[in-house]
Amino acid sequence: MIPPFDYSDHKRACQRKQLERATRIANLPTNYRSPLSYEDRRILGKSIEELVQDVHKQILQPIDILRTYSKVAVKAHERTNCLTEVMIPEAETWAEHGINRKGPLAGIPVSLKDSIAVGGFDVSVGYSCNTGKPYAKDGPVARLLKDAGAIPYVKTNLPVTLLSFESTNDVWGRCTNPHNSEYSPGGSTGGEAALLAFGGGRIGIGSDVAGSVRAPAHFSGIYSLRCSTGRWPKMGMNTSMPGQEGIPSVFSPMARTLGDLTYFSRSIISMKPWKYDHTVHPIEWREDQEKDGTDRKKFKLGVVDPAPACSRALEQIASALRSEGHEVVDVDPPSPYEALVIASQLLNSDGCKTFRSFFRTGEWNDPGPAQMNFYMKIPRPFKYLYYLWVKYVRRDDIWAGLLRNWHKKSAFEQWKLVAQREAYKAKWHEWWEQEAKIDFMLTPPNATPAVPHEGMKDAVSSCGYTFMFNLLDYTCGIIPVTHVDRAKDQLPATFRFKDLNGVAKGAYKHYDANKMHGLPVAVQVVGQRLQEEKVLAVMQRIEDALEKNGGKYELMEIE
Repeated sequence: MIPPFDYSDHKRACQRKQLERATRIANLPTNYRSPLSYEDRRILGKSIEELVQDVHKQILQPIDILRTYSKVAVKAHERTNCLTEVMIPEAETWAEHGINRKGPLAGIPVSLKDSIAVGGFDVSVGYSCNTGKPYAKDGPVARLLKDAGAIPYVKTNLPVTLLSFESTNDVWGRCTNPHNSEYSPGGSTGGEAALLAFGGGRIGIGSDVAGSVRAPAHFSGIYSLRCSTGRWPKMGMNTSMPGQEGIPSVFSPMARTLGDLTYFSRSIISMKPWKYDHTVHPIEWREDQEKDGTDRKKFKLGVVDPAPACSRALEQIASALRSEGHEVVDVDPPSPYEALVIASQLLNSDGCKTFRSFFRTGEWNDPGPAQMNFYMKIPRPFKYLYYLWVKYVRRDDIWAGLLRNWHKKSAFEQWKLVAQREAYKAKWHEWWEQEAKIDFMLTPPNATPAVPHEGMKDAVSSCGYTFMFNLLDYTCGIIPVTHVDRAKDQLPATFRFKDLNGVAKGAYKHYDANKMHGLPVAVQVVGQRLQEEKVLAVMQRIEDALEKNGGKYELMEIE
Protein backbone atom coordinates (compact mmCIF):
# COMPACT_ATOMS: atom_id res chain seq x y z
CA MET A 1 0.00 0.00 0.00
CA ILE A 2 1.37 3.43 -0.93
CA PRO A 3 1.16 6.55 1.29
CA PRO A 4 -1.17 7.85 2.59
CA PHE A 5 -3.24 4.69 2.15
CA ASP A 6 -0.79 2.66 4.27
CA TYR A 7 -1.98 4.25 7.53
CA SER A 8 -4.38 1.39 8.29
CA ASP A 9 -1.64 -1.15 7.45
CA HIS A 10 0.59 0.55 10.01
CA LYS A 11 -2.03 0.45 12.74
CA ARG A 12 -2.93 -3.19 12.06
CA ALA A 13 0.73 -4.24 12.06
CA CYS A 14 1.37 -2.60 15.44
CA GLN A 15 -1.74 -4.14 16.98
CA ARG A 16 -0.86 -7.56 15.57
CA LYS A 17 2.71 -7.54 16.92
CA GLN A 18 1.70 -6.33 20.37
CA LEU A 19 -1.08 -8.93 20.56
CA GLU A 20 1.35 -11.61 19.40
CA ARG A 21 3.82 -10.66 22.14
CA ALA A 22 1.12 -10.53 24.83
CA THR A 23 -0.27 -13.90 23.73
CA ARG A 24 3.15 -15.53 23.78
CA ILE A 25 3.74 -14.30 27.34
CA ALA A 26 0.23 -15.27 28.49
CA ASN A 27 0.62 -18.78 27.05
CA LEU A 28 3.85 -19.51 28.90
CA PRO A 29 3.52 -22.27 31.53
CA THR A 30 2.43 -21.03 34.96
CA ASN A 31 5.88 -21.63 36.47
CA TYR A 32 7.13 -18.60 34.49
CA ARG A 33 4.91 -16.41 36.66
CA SER A 34 5.60 -18.09 40.01
CA PRO A 35 7.79 -16.50 42.71
CA LEU A 36 11.52 -17.12 42.53
CA SER A 37 12.49 -20.36 44.29
CA TYR A 38 15.61 -21.07 46.31
CA GLU A 39 17.06 -22.88 43.29
CA ASP A 40 16.24 -19.89 41.08
CA ARG A 41 18.12 -17.63 43.48
CA ARG A 42 21.14 -19.94 43.39
CA ILE A 43 21.19 -19.83 39.60
CA LEU A 44 20.78 -16.04 39.55
CA GLY A 45 23.68 -15.66 41.95
CA LYS A 46 26.19 -17.47 39.73
CA SER A 47 28.38 -15.95 37.02
CA ILE A 48 28.03 -17.28 33.49
CA GLU A 49 31.41 -18.99 33.82
CA GLU A 50 30.15 -20.88 36.90
CA LEU A 51 26.89 -21.77 35.14
CA VAL A 52 28.77 -23.09 32.11
CA GLN A 53 30.92 -25.26 34.37
CA ASP A 54 27.78 -26.62 36.04
CA VAL A 55 26.31 -27.51 32.64
CA HIS A 56 29.55 -29.18 31.55
CA LYS A 57 29.52 -31.23 34.75
CA GLN A 58 25.77 -31.92 34.36
CA ILE A 59 25.07 -30.32 37.74
CA LEU A 60 22.61 -28.02 35.98
CA GLN A 61 20.59 -28.48 32.80
CA PRO A 62 20.33 -25.64 30.24
CA ILE A 63 16.54 -25.71 30.54
CA ASP A 64 16.78 -24.88 34.27
CA ILE A 65 18.91 -21.79 33.62
CA LEU A 66 16.65 -20.72 30.76
CA ARG A 67 13.49 -20.98 32.86
CA THR A 68 14.98 -19.03 35.75
CA TYR A 69 16.12 -16.11 33.63
CA SER A 70 12.99 -16.15 31.49
CA LYS A 71 10.93 -15.85 34.68
CA VAL A 72 12.78 -12.67 35.61
CA ALA A 73 12.69 -11.42 32.01
CA VAL A 74 8.89 -11.57 32.07
CA LYS A 75 8.89 -9.50 35.28
CA ALA A 76 11.35 -7.05 33.74
CA HIS A 77 9.05 -6.65 30.74
CA GLU A 78 6.03 -6.00 32.97
CA ARG A 79 7.99 -3.20 34.62
CA THR A 80 9.79 -1.66 31.64
CA ASN A 81 8.30 -2.95 28.34
CA CYS A 82 11.79 -4.13 27.35
CA LEU A 83 10.94 -7.17 25.21
CA THR A 84 9.96 -7.39 21.54
CA GLU A 85 10.08 -10.96 20.17
CA VAL A 86 9.45 -13.49 22.96
CA MET A 87 11.24 -16.65 21.81
CA ILE A 88 11.01 -18.59 25.08
CA PRO A 89 8.92 -21.55 23.76
CA GLU A 90 11.39 -22.08 20.89
CA ALA A 91 14.29 -21.51 23.29
CA GLU A 92 13.08 -24.44 25.40
CA THR A 93 13.41 -26.66 22.34
CA TRP A 94 16.86 -25.25 21.54
CA ALA A 95 17.94 -25.79 25.15
CA GLU A 96 17.07 -29.46 24.86
CA HIS A 97 18.17 -30.24 21.30
CA GLY A 98 19.64 -27.27 19.42
CA ILE A 99 22.79 -26.17 21.24
CA ASN A 100 26.32 -27.39 21.92
CA ARG A 101 26.40 -28.49 25.57
CA LYS A 102 30.19 -28.60 25.53
CA GLY A 103 30.60 -25.06 24.21
CA PRO A 104 32.07 -22.07 26.09
CA LEU A 105 28.56 -20.64 26.63
CA ALA A 106 26.75 -23.93 27.27
CA GLY A 107 23.28 -23.34 28.68
CA ILE A 108 23.52 -19.54 28.91
CA PRO A 109 20.46 -17.52 27.83
CA VAL A 110 21.47 -14.55 25.65
CA SER A 111 19.17 -11.66 24.88
CA LEU A 112 19.47 -9.89 21.53
CA LYS A 113 18.71 -6.41 20.28
CA ASP A 114 15.65 -6.56 18.04
CA SER A 115 17.79 -5.89 14.96
CA ILE A 116 19.53 -9.30 15.12
CA ALA A 117 18.16 -12.06 12.90
CA VAL A 118 16.82 -15.27 14.45
CA GLY A 119 15.12 -17.79 12.16
CA GLY A 120 11.33 -17.76 12.39
CA PHE A 121 11.06 -14.22 13.78
CA ASP A 122 10.67 -10.71 12.40
CA VAL A 123 13.49 -8.18 12.52
CA SER A 124 11.29 -5.08 12.64
CA VAL A 125 13.75 -2.58 14.21
CA GLY A 126 10.61 -0.73 15.31
CA TYR A 127 9.20 -0.10 11.80
CA SER A 128 5.77 -1.56 11.07
CA CYS A 129 6.71 -2.17 7.41
CA ASN A 130 9.22 -4.81 8.58
CA THR A 131 6.65 -6.88 10.48
CA GLY A 132 5.09 -10.09 9.20
CA LYS A 133 8.34 -11.00 7.43
CA PRO A 134 10.04 -13.62 9.61
CA TYR A 135 13.56 -14.55 8.60
CA ALA A 136 13.88 -18.01 7.10
CA LYS A 137 17.01 -18.92 9.05
CA ASP A 138 19.34 -17.76 11.80
CA GLY A 139 21.81 -15.01 11.04
CA PRO A 140 25.53 -15.50 11.77
CA VAL A 141 25.29 -14.23 15.36
CA ALA A 142 22.45 -16.59 16.29
CA ARG A 143 24.26 -19.52 14.65
CA LEU A 144 27.50 -18.71 16.44
CA LEU A 145 25.71 -18.42 19.79
CA LYS A 146 24.00 -21.79 19.44
CA ASP A 147 27.26 -23.42 18.34
CA ALA A 148 28.85 -21.96 21.49
CA GLY A 149 26.05 -23.50 23.57
CA ALA A 150 24.11 -20.29 24.24
CA ILE A 151 20.31 -19.96 24.00
CA PRO A 152 18.74 -16.89 22.36
CA TYR A 153 15.49 -16.41 24.28
CA VAL A 154 14.22 -12.84 23.86
CA LYS A 155 14.79 -9.84 21.63
CA THR A 156 14.70 -6.35 23.08
CA ASN A 157 13.28 -2.91 22.45
CA LEU A 158 14.90 -0.02 20.59
CA PRO A 159 14.00 3.35 19.06
CA VAL A 160 12.57 3.64 15.58
CA THR A 161 15.43 4.90 13.33
CA LEU A 162 18.01 3.53 15.86
CA LEU A 163 19.27 7.14 16.21
CA SER A 164 18.28 8.01 19.76
CA PHE A 165 19.24 7.58 23.40
CA GLU A 166 15.59 6.63 24.02
CA SER A 167 13.88 3.35 23.04
CA THR A 168 10.36 3.94 21.75
CA ASN A 169 8.46 2.97 18.60
CA ASP A 170 4.88 2.38 17.51
CA VAL A 171 5.35 -1.36 16.96
CA TRP A 172 6.46 -2.23 20.50
CA GLY A 173 5.79 0.90 22.58
CA ARG A 174 7.99 2.81 25.02
CA CYS A 175 10.73 1.13 27.06
CA THR A 176 11.36 2.72 30.46
CA ASN A 177 14.27 2.88 32.86
CA PRO A 178 14.02 0.20 35.59
CA HIS A 179 15.33 2.69 38.17
CA ASN A 180 12.81 5.44 37.34
CA SER A 181 9.97 4.97 34.85
CA GLU A 182 9.98 8.68 33.95
CA TYR A 183 13.38 8.31 32.31
CA SER A 184 14.83 6.53 29.30
CA PRO A 185 16.84 3.31 29.73
CA GLY A 186 19.06 4.60 26.92
CA GLY A 187 19.19 3.87 23.24
CA SER A 188 19.38 2.54 20.82
CA THR A 189 19.99 -0.69 22.76
CA GLY A 190 17.73 0.42 25.61
CA GLY A 191 15.65 -2.73 25.96
CA GLU A 192 18.83 -4.76 26.53
CA ALA A 193 20.00 -2.37 29.23
CA ALA A 194 16.64 -2.39 31.01
CA LEU A 195 16.46 -6.20 30.92
CA LEU A 196 20.01 -6.74 32.19
CA ALA A 197 19.76 -4.07 34.88
CA PHE A 198 16.56 -5.65 36.19
CA GLY A 199 18.24 -9.07 36.28
CA GLY A 200 16.28 -10.72 33.46
CA GLY A 201 19.54 -11.81 31.85
CA ARG A 202 23.28 -11.74 32.39
CA ILE A 203 24.57 -11.13 28.86
CA GLY A 204 23.21 -9.62 25.66
CA ILE A 205 24.22 -8.16 22.32
CA GLY A 206 23.56 -4.65 21.03
CA SER A 207 24.84 -2.31 18.33
CA ASP A 208 26.55 1.07 18.50
CA VAL A 209 26.88 3.82 15.87
CA ALA A 210 26.98 6.85 18.17
CA GLY A 211 26.92 5.38 21.68
CA SER A 212 24.10 2.84 21.47
CA VAL A 213 25.56 0.20 23.81
CA ARG A 214 27.31 2.80 25.98
CA ALA A 215 24.57 5.34 26.74
CA PRO A 216 22.14 2.53 27.76
CA ALA A 217 24.76 1.03 30.09
CA HIS A 218 25.28 4.47 31.64
CA PHE A 219 21.56 5.25 31.90
CA SER A 220 20.56 1.84 33.33
CA GLY A 221 23.58 0.75 35.39
CA ILE A 222 25.17 -2.16 33.53
CA TYR A 223 28.46 -2.89 31.73
CA SER A 224 29.17 -2.75 28.00
CA LEU A 225 32.05 -2.83 25.55
CA ARG A 226 32.07 -0.88 22.29
CA CYS A 227 34.29 -3.08 20.10
CA SER A 228 36.26 -1.71 17.18
CA THR A 229 34.98 -2.56 13.72
CA GLY A 230 35.85 -6.07 12.62
CA ARG A 231 36.07 -7.61 16.08
CA TRP A 232 32.42 -8.70 16.35
CA PRO A 233 30.01 -10.12 13.72
CA LYS A 234 27.71 -7.61 12.01
CA MET A 235 26.02 -9.56 9.18
CA GLY A 236 22.53 -11.03 9.44
CA MET A 237 21.07 -7.87 10.96
CA ASN A 238 18.46 -5.33 9.95
CA THR A 239 18.97 -1.59 10.28
CA SER A 240 17.41 1.79 9.61
CA MET A 241 20.33 2.93 7.43
CA PRO A 242 21.57 0.07 5.22
CA GLY A 243 24.69 1.06 3.30
CA GLN A 244 25.72 3.80 5.74
CA GLU A 245 29.47 3.32 6.23
CA GLY A 246 30.65 6.86 6.93
CA ILE A 247 30.48 5.99 10.65
CA PRO A 248 30.19 2.19 10.72
CA SER A 249 27.89 0.56 13.24
CA VAL A 250 29.39 -2.21 15.37
CA PHE A 251 27.68 -5.01 17.30
CA SER A 252 29.06 -5.45 20.78
CA PRO A 253 28.45 -7.21 24.13
CA MET A 254 26.55 -5.97 27.18
CA ALA A 255 26.39 -7.61 30.61
CA ARG A 256 25.10 -7.30 34.14
CA THR A 257 28.60 -7.74 35.63
CA LEU A 258 32.13 -7.02 34.45
CA GLY A 259 33.22 -10.62 34.93
CA ASP A 260 30.42 -11.78 32.64
CA LEU A 261 31.28 -9.14 30.05
CA THR A 262 34.88 -10.34 29.89
CA TYR A 263 34.01 -14.05 29.84
CA PHE A 264 31.37 -13.47 27.14
CA SER A 265 33.78 -11.47 24.96
CA ARG A 266 36.53 -14.06 25.31
CA SER A 267 34.10 -16.88 24.52
CA ILE A 268 32.80 -15.25 21.34
CA ILE A 269 36.34 -14.65 20.03
CA SER A 270 37.25 -18.25 20.91
CA MET A 271 34.53 -19.36 18.48
CA LYS A 272 36.48 -17.79 15.57
CA PRO A 273 33.65 -15.48 14.47
CA TRP A 274 35.45 -14.76 11.18
CA LYS A 275 34.29 -18.24 10.10
CA TYR A 276 30.69 -17.05 10.49
CA ASP A 277 31.02 -13.52 9.12
CA HIS A 278 33.42 -12.26 6.44
CA THR A 279 33.57 -8.78 8.05
CA VAL A 280 35.33 -10.06 11.19
CA HIS A 281 39.11 -9.79 11.44
CA PRO A 282 40.80 -13.18 12.13
CA ILE A 283 42.27 -11.98 15.44
CA GLU A 284 42.42 -14.55 18.24
CA TRP A 285 41.99 -13.52 21.89
CA ARG A 286 45.30 -11.86 22.78
CA GLU A 287 46.45 -12.92 26.24
CA ASP A 288 49.42 -10.54 26.07
CA GLN A 289 47.14 -7.49 25.77
CA GLU A 290 45.00 -8.73 28.63
CA LYS A 291 48.12 -9.40 30.72
CA ASP A 292 49.44 -5.92 29.98
CA GLY A 293 46.24 -4.44 31.37
CA THR A 294 46.21 -6.80 34.34
CA ASP A 295 49.87 -6.78 35.42
CA ARG A 296 51.14 -3.28 34.72
CA LYS A 297 52.10 -1.63 38.03
CA LYS A 298 51.32 1.94 37.04
CA PHE A 299 49.02 3.51 34.46
CA LYS A 300 48.94 7.03 33.09
CA LEU A 301 45.39 8.02 32.29
CA GLY A 302 43.70 11.15 31.04
CA VAL A 303 40.41 12.53 32.38
CA VAL A 304 37.73 14.70 30.71
CA ASP A 305 35.02 16.43 32.86
CA PRO A 306 31.16 17.05 32.45
CA ALA A 307 28.01 17.70 34.70
CA PRO A 308 28.11 17.36 38.54
CA ALA A 309 26.92 13.74 38.94
CA CYS A 310 29.14 12.54 36.09
CA SER A 311 32.09 14.57 37.39
CA ARG A 312 31.67 12.96 40.80
CA ALA A 313 31.78 9.48 39.22
CA LEU A 314 34.97 10.39 37.35
CA GLU A 315 36.58 11.75 40.51
CA GLN A 316 35.58 8.63 42.42
CA ILE A 317 37.51 6.47 39.93
CA ALA A 318 40.41 8.90 39.68
CA SER A 319 40.75 8.99 43.47
CA ALA A 320 40.67 5.20 43.73
CA LEU A 321 43.35 4.87 41.04
CA ARG A 322 45.56 7.51 42.66
CA SER A 323 45.32 5.50 45.88
CA GLU A 324 46.72 2.54 43.93
CA GLY A 325 49.68 4.63 42.72
CA HIS A 326 48.51 5.39 39.18
CA GLU A 327 49.10 8.75 37.50
CA VAL A 328 45.88 10.63 36.68
CA VAL A 329 46.16 13.74 34.51
CA ASP A 330 43.74 16.16 32.86
CA VAL A 331 44.03 15.99 29.07
CA ASP A 332 43.30 18.37 26.23
CA PRO A 333 42.77 16.16 23.16
CA PRO A 334 42.09 17.31 19.59
CA SER A 335 38.76 19.13 19.33
CA PRO A 336 35.82 16.87 20.24
CA TYR A 337 33.58 19.43 18.54
CA GLU A 338 35.36 18.87 15.25
CA ALA A 339 34.58 15.16 15.59
CA LEU A 340 30.89 15.90 16.26
CA VAL A 341 30.62 18.06 13.14
CA ILE A 342 32.35 15.52 10.88
CA ALA A 343 30.60 12.45 12.31
CA SER A 344 27.09 13.92 12.32
CA GLN A 345 27.39 14.97 8.68
CA LEU A 346 28.83 11.62 7.60
CA LEU A 347 26.11 9.69 9.43
CA ASN A 348 23.35 11.75 7.79
CA SER A 349 24.97 12.49 4.44
CA ASP A 350 21.93 11.07 2.64
CA GLY A 351 19.83 13.94 4.01
CA CYS A 352 18.09 11.57 6.47
CA LYS A 353 16.40 9.98 3.45
CA THR A 354 17.17 6.34 4.22
CA PHE A 355 15.76 6.12 7.75
CA ARG A 356 12.71 8.13 6.58
CA SER A 357 12.07 5.69 3.73
CA PHE A 358 10.81 2.98 6.08
CA PHE A 359 8.08 5.09 7.72
CA ARG A 360 4.44 4.52 6.95
CA THR A 361 1.83 7.26 7.10
CA GLY A 362 1.13 8.28 10.70
CA GLU A 363 4.09 6.37 12.14
CA TRP A 364 5.60 8.08 15.17
CA ASN A 365 9.17 9.34 14.94
CA ASP A 366 11.57 9.78 17.84
CA PRO A 367 11.92 13.51 18.65
CA GLY A 368 15.71 13.40 18.21
CA PRO A 369 15.81 12.16 14.60
CA ALA A 370 12.71 14.26 13.94
CA GLN A 371 14.73 17.35 14.87
CA MET A 372 17.58 16.28 12.57
CA ASN A 373 15.11 15.75 9.75
CA PHE A 374 13.42 19.11 10.42
CA TYR A 375 16.66 21.05 10.01
CA MET A 376 17.63 18.93 7.01
CA LYS A 377 14.41 19.83 5.16
CA ILE A 378 14.67 23.62 5.64
CA PRO A 379 15.48 25.13 2.22
CA ARG A 380 19.16 25.99 2.10
CA PRO A 381 18.75 29.77 1.58
CA PHE A 382 16.57 29.99 4.71
CA LYS A 383 18.88 27.66 6.60
CA TYR A 384 21.80 29.92 5.75
CA LEU A 385 19.93 32.94 7.10
CA TYR A 386 19.17 31.00 10.29
CA TYR A 387 22.85 30.04 10.53
CA LEU A 388 23.84 33.73 10.26
CA TRP A 389 21.33 34.67 12.96
CA VAL A 390 22.60 31.94 15.32
CA LYS A 391 26.25 32.84 14.71
CA TYR A 392 26.15 36.63 14.71
CA VAL A 393 23.02 37.55 16.68
CA ARG A 394 22.89 34.77 19.26
CA ARG A 395 26.71 34.51 19.07
CA ASP A 396 26.58 30.73 19.34
CA ASP A 397 29.41 29.46 17.16
CA ILE A 398 28.95 25.87 18.34
CA TRP A 399 25.32 25.45 17.28
CA ALA A 400 25.90 27.52 14.16
CA GLY A 401 28.76 25.25 13.13
CA LEU A 402 26.52 22.18 13.27
CA LEU A 403 23.84 23.92 11.18
CA ARG A 404 26.16 25.44 8.58
CA ASN A 405 26.44 22.42 6.27
CA TRP A 406 23.48 20.39 7.49
CA HIS A 407 22.20 19.26 4.10
CA LYS A 408 22.25 16.24 1.83
CA LYS A 409 25.76 15.60 0.50
CA SER A 410 26.87 14.91 -3.03
CA ALA A 411 29.44 12.18 -3.66
CA PHE A 412 32.05 14.94 -3.98
CA GLU A 413 31.11 16.36 -0.56
CA GLN A 414 30.96 12.87 0.99
CA TRP A 415 34.49 12.06 -0.15
CA LYS A 416 35.76 15.34 1.32
CA LEU A 417 34.16 14.42 4.67
CA VAL A 418 35.80 10.99 4.60
CA ALA A 419 39.15 12.71 4.00
CA GLN A 420 38.47 14.98 7.00
CA ARG A 421 37.58 11.93 9.08
CA GLU A 422 40.85 10.21 8.26
CA ALA A 423 42.87 13.36 8.93
CA TYR A 424 41.15 13.73 12.30
CA LYS A 425 41.93 10.10 13.20
CA ALA A 426 45.59 10.67 12.32
CA LYS A 427 45.64 13.81 14.48
CA TRP A 428 44.26 11.87 17.45
CA HIS A 429 46.72 9.03 17.00
CA GLU A 430 49.65 11.43 16.99
CA TRP A 431 48.31 13.28 20.05
CA TRP A 432 47.84 10.03 22.00
CA GLU A 433 51.24 8.57 21.12
CA GLN A 434 53.48 11.66 20.99
CA GLU A 435 51.90 14.23 23.31
CA ALA A 436 49.58 12.69 25.91
CA LYS A 437 51.42 9.35 26.13
CA ILE A 438 48.61 7.85 28.17
CA ASP A 439 47.56 4.22 28.60
CA PHE A 440 43.84 4.96 28.50
CA MET A 441 41.30 7.74 28.99
CA LEU A 442 38.40 8.22 31.38
CA THR A 443 35.44 10.24 30.12
CA PRO A 444 31.74 10.49 30.93
CA PRO A 445 29.56 8.43 28.58
CA ASN A 446 27.19 11.40 28.32
CA ALA A 447 27.06 14.97 29.58
CA THR A 448 24.30 13.97 32.04
CA PRO A 449 22.67 10.81 33.44
CA ALA A 450 19.54 9.43 31.76
CA VAL A 451 17.28 11.77 29.80
CA PRO A 452 13.54 11.95 30.51
CA HIS A 453 11.16 10.60 27.88
CA GLU A 454 10.98 12.90 24.84
CA GLY A 455 14.18 14.57 26.08
CA MET A 456 16.10 13.74 22.91
CA LYS A 457 14.28 16.56 21.14
CA ASP A 458 16.67 18.86 23.02
CA ALA A 459 19.59 16.50 23.68
CA VAL A 460 19.95 15.00 20.19
CA SER A 461 23.29 16.73 19.56
CA SER A 462 24.82 16.10 22.99
CA CYS A 463 26.23 12.67 22.14
CA GLY A 464 29.78 13.90 21.65
CA TYR A 465 31.35 11.85 24.46
CA THR A 466 30.44 8.62 22.66
CA PHE A 467 30.07 9.63 19.00
CA MET A 468 33.68 10.83 18.78
CA PHE A 469 34.99 7.35 19.54
CA ASN A 470 32.81 5.83 16.81
CA LEU A 471 34.53 8.16 14.36
CA LEU A 472 37.93 7.17 15.79
CA ASP A 473 36.88 3.49 15.99
CA TYR A 474 38.38 3.23 19.49
CA THR A 475 37.51 0.46 21.93
CA CYS A 476 35.44 1.78 24.86
CA GLY A 477 34.04 0.16 27.99
CA ILE A 478 31.35 1.37 30.40
CA ILE A 479 31.58 0.87 34.16
CA PRO A 480 28.67 1.92 36.41
CA VAL A 481 30.10 3.77 39.41
CA THR A 482 27.45 5.46 41.52
CA HIS A 483 23.92 6.91 41.56
CA VAL A 484 22.71 10.49 41.33
CA ASP A 485 22.53 12.03 44.80
CA ARG A 486 20.31 15.08 45.23
CA ALA A 487 22.49 16.29 48.10
CA LYS A 488 25.79 16.02 46.23
CA ASP A 489 24.98 16.63 42.58
CA GLN A 490 23.21 19.98 42.38
CA LEU A 491 24.43 22.45 39.78
CA PRO A 492 26.66 25.12 41.36
CA ALA A 493 25.16 28.51 42.24
CA THR A 494 27.37 30.09 39.59
CA PHE A 495 25.85 27.97 36.81
CA ARG A 496 24.21 30.16 34.14
CA PHE A 497 22.06 28.21 31.69
CA LYS A 498 21.51 31.18 29.37
CA ASP A 499 25.26 31.47 28.77
CA LEU A 500 25.53 27.95 27.33
CA ASN A 501 25.83 27.15 23.63
CA GLY A 502 23.00 25.33 21.84
CA VAL A 503 24.49 21.86 22.26
CA ALA A 504 25.11 22.32 26.00
CA LYS A 505 21.64 23.80 26.53
CA GLY A 506 20.11 20.69 24.98
CA ALA A 507 21.97 18.52 27.49
CA TYR A 508 21.57 20.63 30.62
CA LYS A 509 17.92 21.52 30.04
CA HIS A 510 16.98 18.19 31.62
CA TYR A 511 19.64 18.01 34.35
CA ASP A 512 17.80 18.02 37.68
CA ALA A 513 19.51 16.24 40.59
CA ASN A 514 16.24 16.08 42.54
CA LYS A 515 14.28 14.35 39.79
CA MET A 516 17.28 12.20 38.81
CA HIS A 517 18.02 11.04 42.36
CA GLY A 518 18.90 7.32 42.28
CA LEU A 519 19.64 7.06 38.56
CA PRO A 520 22.89 5.25 37.69
CA VAL A 521 26.03 7.12 36.70
CA ALA A 522 28.85 5.43 34.78
CA VAL A 523 32.27 6.22 33.39
CA GLN A 524 33.67 5.43 29.94
CA VAL A 525 37.10 3.76 29.71
CA VAL A 526 38.71 4.49 26.34
CA GLY A 527 41.54 2.55 24.72
CA GLN A 528 42.85 2.72 21.20
CA ARG A 529 41.60 0.77 18.21
CA LEU A 530 41.25 -3.03 18.58
CA GLN A 531 42.25 -3.02 22.26
CA GLU A 532 39.28 -5.01 23.57
CA GLU A 533 41.38 -7.31 25.76
CA LYS A 534 43.31 -4.43 27.29
CA VAL A 535 40.24 -2.28 27.93
CA LEU A 536 38.43 -5.13 29.70
CA ALA A 537 41.52 -5.80 31.85
CA VAL A 538 41.82 -2.11 32.72
CA MET A 539 38.12 -2.02 33.62
CA GLN A 540 38.76 -4.88 36.05
CA ARG A 541 41.68 -2.99 37.59
CA ILE A 542 39.42 0.05 38.02
CA GLU A 543 36.62 -1.96 39.59
CA ASP A 544 39.07 -3.66 41.95
CA ALA A 545 40.40 -0.22 42.98
CA LEU A 546 36.85 1.03 43.57
CA GLU A 547 35.99 -2.02 45.69
CA LYS A 548 39.18 -1.66 47.70
CA ASN A 549 38.41 1.99 48.34
CA GLY A 550 34.77 1.45 49.28
CA GLY A 551 33.08 2.56 46.09
CA LYS A 552 32.03 -0.37 43.89
CA TYR A 553 28.66 0.06 42.19
CA GLU A 554 25.69 -1.77 43.72
CA LEU A 555 23.61 -3.58 41.12
CA MET A 556 19.84 -3.35 41.14
CA GLU A 557 18.53 -6.13 43.37
CA ILE A 558 16.59 -8.87 41.58
CA GLU A 559 13.03 -8.93 42.90
